[in-house]
Amino acid sequence: MTQQVLTILGSTGSIGESTLDVVSRHPEKFRVFALAGHKQVEKLAAQCRTFRPEYAVVADAEHAARLEALLKRDGTATQVLHGAQALVDVASADEVSGVMCAIVGAAGLPSALAAAQKGKTIYLANKETLVVSGALFMETARANGAAVLPIDSEHNAIFQVLPRDYTGRLNEHGIRSIILTASGGPFLTTDLDTFDSITPAQAVKHPNWSMGRKISVDSATMMNKGLELIEAHWLFNCPPDKLEVVIHPQSVIHSMVRYRDGSVLAQLGNPDMRTPIAYCLGLPERIDSGVGDLDFDALSALTFQKPDFDRFPCLKLAYEAMNAGGAAPCVLNAANEAAVAAFLDGQIKFTDIAKTVAHCLAQDFSDDLGNIENLLAQDAVTRRQAQEFIAALE
Repeated sequence: MTQQVLTILGSTGSIGESTLDVVSRHPEKFRVFALAGHKQVEKLAAQCRTFRPEYAVVADAEHAARLEALLKRDGTATQVLHGAQALVDVASADEVSGVMCAIVGAAGLPSALAAAQKGKTIYLANKETLVVSGALFMETARANGAAVLPIDSEHNAIFQVLPRDYTGRLNEHGIRSIILTASGGPFLTTDLDTFDSITPAQAVKHPNWSMGRKISVDSATMMNKGLELIEAHWLFNCPPDKLEVVIHPQSVIHSMVRYRDGSVLAQLGNPDMRTPIAYCLGLPERIDSGVGDLDFDALSALTFQKPDFDRFPCLKLAYEAMNAGGAAPCVLNAANEAAVAAFLDGQIKFTDIAKTVAHCLAQDFSDDLGNIENLLAQDAVTRRQAQEFIAALE
């Protein structure tokens, strides 16, 4: 049996840890070539001891020195690299067959694009790759024969219930629309008058999923669902007016596809990222993920409601950016990343996140997005604009 040789970018985050858990259950199927863990040196060292990758990548020389010392002490022969170019190198290495792209934010774009240029199988958990550079990334993947497999639970659910021969043309398959479900986050029923006083500690407590701090805040504002709308538009070639969002607080139904004949096909399961990870890693086989069976006896009710834009203005802004196209999604993402970072640092209020994003979307920006340099330049300009706006708020 030929093993898949994997590079896992963002191995110390929640997606990376879940990926390694699935990989550990199938040592005959997978070999880890490289792990990238940014600044979580101790956790990355422990992963290297277990999986023995050829390379480990961290943010900078300081963290590389710390990791090297830990690995040397333990007798682990993994070679330590650092910096953005190292991420590109381990994502595009000839030995690698698949790349788990799980670096949070626009920082994950260059390495994901490098993997696409080399025709790798891309396990895409970094939604910003498609939000920032959807047209460029998907065209690069097509041109180089790279497979793009969605890891986000919602997109993976859609992927599972679309026809196996899906061509990217909804009408050919009798598809009326694609429906993304959302939990509504921790503030679905919170009094709107108290939103100004929401703290970072409250915002990162997701009711169903275990996620990183930034993604948890995005779930609380529902920007996460907005980014996923834009991602679904590119992944499935789905027009914006064929994309729906429905709030489903129990997070049991992960997404649905509505067909012309009145059928709605849904994928259900416990809220555990190992399910979509195992589905994509194992294709075309269904492999064990370690996730327990869904217990229908324990489900008291499955409920649904429309999202309220007064409660979730970030979702409305994402819809507007998706419909505007061009550079608007790139601006949306950069402004949101800057605003969420400021909120988590205690610089701004929870309600200022949407205000910051709206301000940046109202600025003039270029639509010349034909290469990664222009995309990253627009990203940098928007972050500066966001930071200036945030400074004026303080």
